[in-house]
Amino acid sequence: MTAPVRAVWTDFRGVLTPPLSWAVESFCRPMGLEPRTLHAAMRVVGESYGAGSMEVLDTPLATEEEWGRKVEQVLRDSFGVTADMSGFAERWFADRRVNEPWIEELRRLRAAGVFVGLLSNMPPGWDPYWRLMVPPEDFDDLVMSFEVGCRKPDREVFDLAARRSGLPPEQNLLADDLAENCEGAVRAGWRGLHFTDTEGAVRALRAACGFAQDGSDLTPHPERIPS
Repeated sequence: MTAPVRAVWTDFRGVLTPPLSWAVESFCRPMGLEPRTLHAAMRVVGESYGAGSMEVLDTPLATEEEWGRKVEQVLRDSFGVTADMSGFAERWFADRRVNEPWIEELRRLRAAGVFVGLLSNMPPGWDPYWRLMVPPEDFDDLVMSFEVGCRKPDREVFDLAARRSGLPPEQNLLADDLAENCEGAVRAGWRGLHFTDTEGAVRALRAACGFAQDGSDLTPHPERIPS
């Protein structure tokens, strides 16, 4: 019989915030820039570093300013598009909303004794902004790619996070909107929950943790009750 999950790690962008496609569209719209064009330029810049599109920022291999200038150049030289990528982090977070039902569910699980962590491929420039949206104290630990030097879906980051939780890999679960990250978690011995909608994810998460679907047994754990 599979042991219940005792450590839940949530992704940030696309899970604690609206879907990535919405975020990119929202960022591009004021510049009149097509999201697919921005993605293409980011891929070119990533390849110049021997990395993926966002890996340049969230490992990081370059500063946000350096990356932005390179993206602008590729957009101009390869696509004939003029775009301003300055202040990327501030503009990215300008209209971001928090997925309140999901964070509330994580709070309930944590109060019931489940370890809850944030595991994110996060650029350093984003750090102050997400902290204004979601209190860091809602989590037992934070594993940010820019701080630890590795990222999802690589095995290294999952091994590190499992050690941080103090639990065996099979009792750790990643909730992520990217299937490739969930697959990476499974390869590391974790459980993976591909996040596509909040309601379905809550049901799947309660089942994985061994709680009733209606949450009636999500009672505060003695160790989580403030003295």
